[in-house]
Amino acid sequence: MPKTYRVAVLGATGAVGTELLRLLSERNFPVASLKLLSSPRSAGETLMFAGKEHGVEAVGDRSFDQIDLVLASAGGSVSKAWADKIVAAGAVLIDNSSAFRMRPDVPLVIPEVNPIAATQHQGIIANPNCTTILMAVAVYPLHQVQPIRRIVAATYQSASGAGARAMEEVKVQAQAILNGEDPKAEIFPYSLAFNLFPHNTPVNDQGYCEEELKMVNETRKIFAAPDLRITATCIRVPVLRAHSEALNLEFESPFDRAQAREILSQAPGVKLVDDWQTNHFPMPSEASGQDEVLVGRIRQDLSDPNCLELWLSGDQIRKGAALNAIQIAELLVAQDLIRPTKRVATA
Repeated sequence: MPKTYRVAVLGATGAVGTELLRLLSERNFPVASLKLLSSPRSAGETLMFAGKEHGVEAVGDRSFDQIDLVLASAGGSVSKAWADKIVAAGAVLIDNSSAFRMRPDVPLVIPEVNPIAATQHQGIIANPNCTTILMAVAVYPLHQVQPIRRIVAATYQSASGAGARAMEEVKVQAQAILNGEDPKAEIFPYSLAFNLFPHNTPVNDQGYCEEELKMVNETRKIFAAPDLRITATCIRVPVLRAHSEALNLEFESPFDRAQAREILSQAPGVKLVDDWQTNHFPMPSEASGQDEVLVGRIRQDLSDPNCLELWLSGDQIRKGAALNAIQIAELLVAQDLIRPTKRVATA
C-alpha cells in the first residue's frame, strides 16, 4: 500500500502557504493528515483543502508531534525558532525562508537543477530565493552544455514577493491614484503603483542589496560553482504576481542561438515563448498561475560574441516558492527519504 504522510504547513495563511495547500491537492501529494499552523494572530481561521475546511492553529511546542513533513513559509525568524523542535520530532523541514540557505550542512535545492542534493538532507532542506529559482531553471540547461563564465541579471519583481498584503496594497494605491488621491505605502517604503524602485532590502557598503546577494551566493551554491561571476540589479515593479528577469550570459566561446533555443525548448520546467514574428515574448500576465518558467527573446549579444541574452517570466508564488517546495517533497517521497516520525507521547 502506498505510503502517506502527516504534513504540517507553517505560515498557512500567507500567499505562499495558501498556494502550498492548493498544490498539495492539485498534485495529489500523499497526505495522511494535515495540520495548518500560523502566528496567534491568524489562529482560528479556516482554509480549504481537498474540499474540506481545516482550522488554523497557533504554532506551539507540541505542534510537530506525529508530523512527518513540515512545509514552512513564515519567515526566517519563525523557521529558526522552530527548526530544532521539528527535526527533533523526526520530521523533515522544507523551508522557504533565507534562514538556512547558506548553511553548509543544509541542501539548497531546485529539483530541475540539483535533485541529488535533496537526498543528503539532515532534517532540513532550504528552498532558494524566488529570483534564484527562476534564473537557475532557465540557465542551468545551457550551463550543462557549455559552462557559464558570468551572469549579469536585472530583475523586475512583482508585489507578490512581499506577500498577499503587498499585493493588496498595490491595488489600493492604484485606485487611489486613479481617483486623484495620494497613495499610501505601508508594506513597501514607497508607493509601487505606477512606479518602480530598487528592491527594498538593506544595502551593503558595496551598494548591493540583500536580494541581489542572494542571487549571487545561492546560484553559486546550487551550481556547485563557487567562482561563478554573477552580478544582479533587483527592481520592484507594479506587477501583482510573477517576476521577470533580463539575463546576459557569458560563455567561454560563442553559443549558437539556435542551439540554445532548442535546448530550452526541451528543458524541464521551461516553456519557450519566443515568437519574433509577432513580438510575443514572456510576460508576467501569462506566467501567473503557471508551473513553468517562460523563456524567450534569446539573442546574440551584439557587444560580445561569447554572450547570449534572454528574458524570462515566472510565477514567484508558484515555481518561485510553493511549487519548488512541493517538488522537493515529491523527490523525498520517490526516494523514501522522509523518516518515520518518532512516537512522541501527547498530553
